[in-house]
Amino acid sequence: MIVLAFDTSTTGCAAAVLDGATVLARGEAPMGAGQSEALMPLLHDVMARAGMDWKRLELIAVTVGPGSFTGLRIGLAAARGLALALGVPVACVSTPEALAAGTPADERGKRRILVAIDSKRADLFVQTFDARLAPTAPVAAMAPADAARLIPAPLLVGDGAPKLVGLIPDSIPSRAPSRVDPVALAELAARRHAEGEALPPEPLYLRPADVTMAAAS
Repeated sequence: MIVLAFDTSTTGCAAAVLDGATVLARGEAPMGAGQSEALMPLLHDVMARAGMDWKRLELIAVTVGPGSFTGLRIGLAAARGLALALGVPVACVSTPEALAAGTPADERGKRRILVAIDSKRADLFVQTFDARLAPTAPVAAMAPADAARLIPAPLLVGDGAPKLVGLIPDSIPSRAPSRVDPVALAELAARRHAEGEALPPEPLYLRPADVTMAAAS
């Protein structure tokens, strides 16, 4: 199956094209102009480097969060638009699942995983997984001190991990990227799609967005 996967759920913009287990191209976009300006040029770039015609795509894979309110809207809108234009399905996974899937197997061993995503507020978006990457609790927003009490000595993953290292004895920061690996996302989404367990292309929000209404004139 030929998959185009991309993630805009946190602070970055990453994409990959896979044909089965073969990675044809992958890349990240500089974020100077913002995700809305960077995503489509990035997708065109990885498709060109993969030598892939858009009509050959069989699946669009994308993350649903939790994460950046704006980033999620951008990524999911792009996924829906491409799926409609190309007549292919969209397979989604949560951002914590995608981050956990990007951890190396030799690093995990029998250690449980704590994914921590920086919410850009005082709390973190967190979720725990066993060594086989099965979730052991729902994703939640909580203060770092509360997250530190979830499981002992975890493997820490995500851009919120630095906030927990000093709070959890014997915790180990993962050497995996702090943002979603688009290759791991593609593989996980394709597997979930084949199993009929992929999430729909709807954002996973844990709280309302920060919105300031303009004052009436």
